[in-house]
Amino acid sequence: MIILKGKKILVTGGAGFIGSNMCARLLVENEVYAIDNFQNVDIRHVKLLSASERFHFTRADITDYSTLDPLAKNGPYDTVIHLAANSDVRGGSVDPLTDLRVNVQGTYNVLEFCRKTDSRNLIFASSSTVFGEAAVLPTPEDYGPLMPISTYGASKLAGEGFISAFSHYYGIRGTVFRFANIVGRNSTHGVIFDFIMKLRKNPRDLEVLGDGSQRKSYLHVDDCVEGMIFLNGASRKTDVYNLANSDTTSVMDIARYVSEGLGLKDVNFRLVPGEGGRGWKGDVKLAQLSIEKSMKAGWKSSISSNESVLKAIREVIPQLT
Repeated sequence: MIILKGKKILVTGGAGFIGSNMCARLLVENEVYAIDNFQNVDIRHVKLLSASERFHFTRADITDYSTLDPLAKNGPYDTVIHLAANSDVRGGSVDPLTDLRVNVQGTYNVLEFCRKTDSRNLIFASSSTVFGEAAVLPTPEDYGPLMPISTYGASKLAGEGFISAFSHYYGIRGTVFRFANIVGRNSTHGVIFDFIMKLRKNPRDLEVLGDGSQRKSYLHVDDCVEGMIFLNGASRKTDVYNLANSDTTSVMDIARYVSEGLGLKDVNFRLVPGEGGRGWKGDVKLAQLSIEKSMKAGWKSSISSNESVLKAIREVIPQLT
């Protein structure tokens, strides 16, 4: 098993939601090099992480390979954790080029960096959106054909393909994680974040995109980080794992939980259903991932989907209010 202790680790997207939590976890026992372009986040998490002498930050953009060059002198890295991405799933129908540029070209650049610096262990944040509207629930890793319905999902699937090819060509071992909906402290987007921001503006009325029947698996960021570290260590080859809870939570339950967390009563939940009851074009209404493979490898989340949502609400509200 690969143990991330006493290692030199590069984290892309280190100032973001999952990245900042990952860096904080790794800094306990490792030297951490992080990059971010601050496109969707600010510098606050980097400032907190910089209190550690083991943390090294470089402002860089994965879509511009030249900005990665200064990091090459520190290579090879024992592990590269690739979390940087365009995370605006909803915006893909209006601006699909961003997913291509950031999530596909950016991932290719990270792989080229791994090749040139002889960094042979890669952890990649993919997404359950690669499955599209799966006919099998819970959906196992070997389900197919993979038919994503958003450019975000398509770009993550392309990233998986490039990792597989680079693994074959150059011996870079990649562990691909297809995330459920990740929630928790330092959130910069997602349904909990959106609901809190909307209710701050109007505490009496909450717009809920979709027909309210959407159900998805939610995983707390602490479990997400631990799952990535454990399963990458347990894996012996380039492989794919679902990272999720076995249960799901409805969007209407989240609306109620957020309202209660803010101490609000009698909130009007105003449903805005799109085509087929979706929240937006490219939204997968029902997503539940099989976790049998990760359980066989020895990992399971510490709390359920509902508990993850409730814990996240308690963490995010103080950060946004």
